Amino acid sequence: MNDPITWPMPLPECLSVTLDGTIAILTLNRAHKRNALCDELVLGMQTFFSSIPKSVQGVVVHGAGDDFCAGLDLNELKETSVAESFDTSIIGQRLNDTVQFCKVPVISVLHGAVIGGGLEFAASTHIRVAEKNAYYALPEGTRGIFLGSGGSVRLPRLVGAATVIDMMLSGRVYEAEEAHHILRLSQYLVEPGEGLKKAIELAKRIAKNAPLANFAIIQSIPRISEQDPQTGLFTEMLMVGIAQGDDEAKQRLRDFLERKANKVQRAAQP
Repeated sequence: MNDPITWPMPLPECLSVTLDGTIAILTLNRAHKRNALCDELVLGMQTFFSSIPKSVQGVVVHGAGDDFCAGLDLNELKETSVAESFDTSIIGQRLNDTVQFCKVPVISVLHGAVIGGGLEFAASTHIRVAEKNAYYALPEGTRGIFLGSGGSVRLPRLVGAATVIDMMLSGRVYEAEEAHHILRLSQYLVEPGEGLKKAIELAKRIAKNAPLANFAIIQSIPRISEQDPQTGLFTEMLMVGIAQGDDEAKQRLRDFLERKANKVQRAAQP
């Protein structure tokens, strides 16, 4: 059973956190609203991802109830000025930037509705575990709105600009298996109800890596992929030096070489 944890900063009731070893499990607790995004939820997640303690080596995010996140809570929409809409977009973009460049790996468990802002949020996580009952949509065009939380930047890089345009214009819905096998939207596909278990197993496995190596991977790969080749190669060279210069990384390499040498010696014995 996961242990409850008192987070360093106060979180709203629409979020709950438990701890499984060094893995923090963040639950979106708006099941009655299909975990739709409201200001309280978005700002609460911003607080969570901005205040992860050193004892936590990974985060798993999932939604309570039948859905991961059904997008923006349209009941909170009202006629706004251009300036007010900018503020709303900035809040969403800031959250998803914080998630993408979090100091620890973030794994999302996708089930049921993963729609609009929910899909934008999922795209900012490092690993996506989809259950076979998940489905994805970007109905912004049919609702007279536009992606506002960084999805127009991240999603075309994941599934292609043509796919995003089609989803937004036509309201097309992708089922989990099609999105996994064709779009490669998720890295793992599991049976319904198995996503959280799989995500926690992955998070624990990843947490066994050297922390600085994990940090280097999630911080540098997204940036290198957007750089020109020569700048990317230079950044890669810098990250090699940083990651391999860590004392824990050096010890891990020594341990590996010692185990390898012992295997060679045993194989050479008559």
